[in-house]
Amino acid sequence: SDLSSGINAEYGYITGELPSVLSSNFNINVNKSAISGHSMGGHGALISALKNPGKYKCVSVFAPIANPTECPWGVKAFTGYLGENKAAWKQYDATFLAKDYDGPKMEILLDQGEDDPYLTDKQLLPENLQNACSGNKLLNLNFRKQPGYDHGYYFISTFMEDHFAFMARHIC
Repeated sequence: SDLSSGINAEYGYITGELPSVLSSNFNINVNKSAISGHSMGGHGALISALKNPGKYKCVSVFAPIANPTECPWGVKAFTGYLGENKAAWKQYDATFLAKDYDGPKMEILLDQGEDDPYLTDKQLLPENLQNACSGNKLLNLNFRKQPGYDHGYYFISTFMEDHFAFMARHIC
C-alpha cells in the first residue's frame, strides 16, 4: 500500500540515507553508532537496531511502544499502514524481533515512567519486550521503572544524561 511504502521510506532514511549524509559532512565513524527514541520513536529505534544486527552498538529508549501488534494503538496503526495481514506486522514489532534476534550482543537501556498513562492503558507493553529479551542471550535489556514519572518532557529530561552516558560507553 502507499502507506507501507512511506514506512519503508522513513525506515530507509533513518538506517541508510541519514548515516551516509552525516558521515559525508561530519567527522564521524558510522561503525560506532547508537540509536535512541521516545514512545513511537523508541519503537523505531528498537526495530532499527534489531533489524540491522551490528549497525548500532546499543539502543536507548524512553517509554517505547514495545509490542505494537498487541496494543490498541498499534493494531489501528498497523492495519492502516500495513494492511490486515497480522503475520506481516511482526517484522515491525520489537518484541517479535527481539525473540528472533541473532546478531552481535546488544545492550538496550529502557526507561519507563511508572505513572505513564500509556503504560496503564496497555499501549506500551514493555514487559513483553522484557520477556522476549530475557529469552535471548544476545540481548541485554536494562529495564528501569521510574516511580513518579509519566510520558512527558520532565521524564525524558531527567534521565537523558544517563542515556547519553550509556551510549557513550558503547560507542567511544
